[in-house]
Amino acid sequence: MTVIVRDVRAPDAEGYARVRRAALPFMLATAEQFAFDWAHAHPDAHDRPLVAETEDGAVIGTAQLRIAHDAPEPGIGSVNVYVDPAHRGLGAGTLLLRAAEEHLVERGARVLYSWVLDEPANRAWAERRGYAPSRSAHFLRLGLTTAELPPQDPPAGVELRRAEDFAADPRPLFELDAVTTADEPGDVGAELDDYAHWRETTWDHPLLDRALTTVAVVDGVPAAFSAAQTDGLGRYWSGMTGTAPAFRGRGLAKLAKSASLHRARAAGCTEAFTSNDAGNEPMLAINEWFGYEVCATEVRHVRTIG
Repeated sequence: MTVIVRDVRAPDAEGYARVRRAALPFMLATAEQFAFDWAHAHPDAHDRPLVAETEDGAVIGTAQLRIAHDAPEPGIGSVNVYVDPAHRGLGAGTLLLRAAEEHLVERGARVLYSWVLDEPANRAWAERRGYAPSRSAHFLRLGLTTAELPPQDPPAGVELRRAEDFAADPRPLFELDAVTTADEPGDVGAELDDYAHWRETTWDHPLLDRALTTVAVVDGVPAAFSAAQTDGLGRYWSGMTGTAPAFRGRGLAKLAKSASLHRARAAGCTEAFTSNDAGNEPMLAINEWFGYEVCATEVRHVRTIG
């Protein structure tokens, strides 16, 4: 069967999302989400989403690639390739990776990172193509219909607010997101310093559920938050949970996440998912405390060009 690789077109969004759901069933993936991401990609990221399709026009694979323009070090690129499990073995992944690498190298990438599910066949595939394993991360799942969520009991001086309460001026949430992202474990750091871009691509993202995203406010100051994403299919994703350094050690992240999960269940969500870097022991402990269980693991692989 002939397979071709090409740039995405607007009608590909549904097929793109379908492949992602098949390859990574523990992540949210909607056509609206990908159409939005393609339309709002930062020009310095040199995003170039690709699809692999069969001769009859069926999308069977995708590639997500970019330059990490927000990383402190230049020359870092990322490429994640996903193939529908029902169409593996046709060479789609190899073709997608080759096209992605050429694009990124031409735009200055000298180090490439790629997430690979921790399965022998997948890891061997990456290593044959010059990628060496680096750090790992876990996907976790919580069944909201049966979970015994902890009671919500904010201490004196702490208020649990919704992100939508900041709609008139979300800058305090941007600042909280930036300070917590700065020390998030990972191979590639990130610096959030573009409020306009954050507002356009994070605050206005179609998956962000402002009614479920919860902020712990201490004496009027946003101190911790748990960002929530939903796909309209009963699935909830914790996009980011963090606490500003000055407020750590007080259980505020737990408090915000607990409130968000309670609200998610009340809103009809049936499954909650999240992911944590394997080295992020505090968040892994919090999620285990909530009852989350590891449902899959992925390993970040790295390739140095030249």
